[in-house]
Amino acid sequence: CAPPEKLGTPYNRAGMQNALRLRVNEIFHSIQGESTRAGVRCVFVRLTGCHLRCTWCDTTYAFTAGEWMSVDDILARVRTFGCPTVEVTGGEPLLQPAAYPLLSHLADEFPTVLLETSGAVTIERVDPRVVRIVDVKCPGSGEAERNHWPNIDLLTPRDEVKFVLLDRADYDWAKDVLRRYDLTARCPVVFSPVHDCLAPAALAEWVVTDRLNVRLGLQLQKLIWGPQARGV
Repeated sequence: CAPPEKLGTPYNRAGMQNALRLRVNEIFHSIQGESTRAGVRCVFVRLTGCHLRCTWCDTTYAFTAGEWMSVDDILARVRTFGCPTVEVTGGEPLLQPAAYPLLSHLADEFPTVLLETSGAVTIERVDPRVVRIVDVKCPGSGEAERNHWPNIDLLTPRDEVKFVLLDRADYDWAKDVLRRYDLTARCPVVFSPVHDCLAPAALAEWVVTDRLNVRLGLQLQKLIWGPQARGV
């Protein structure tokens, strides 16, 4: 995989500026499995590359594999599905500079554009029409020190925050973050258990007992097609 500073940069041929390119791992049409829009039809554009190595990561195949595509080619492919909702995800999509114009072009054409980001990169340059789904990495991920906390001040009511929880310690840590930053007053918050590690019933009980104003998020794609399926 090319280093982040070289990903998505424009190139010239015969003195003419050609389209921006991004390295794309996959583009597919499926059902949104996560976030507050779980269950809706969605086109996913998964970009290659990530600078984090979360212990529970289920998309390690996106670290390096992918093909170079122009923004125009990506848009053309997305249009073929006739779907009003599009999500740009990764990996960490914001490592590629051309992700920003891609998001803007998508927002020009599609009613709902989502960005799934690790929360370890600033979201300040993202087009305001895009719904930013920002992870907050818990200690169980092994990457909690990489959280870019200034992102919280940039959140709007149309954005979302997601905590992926490995165990009770992660839950208690996330609950403290909710309190310190008054997150539920800023935007919707989703608590999602790591598949096959934290029982959804246990997490549901904790949320109800503590009367948290968060959503319990399960990965529908894993429940429907199994945890190993790709392109869903």
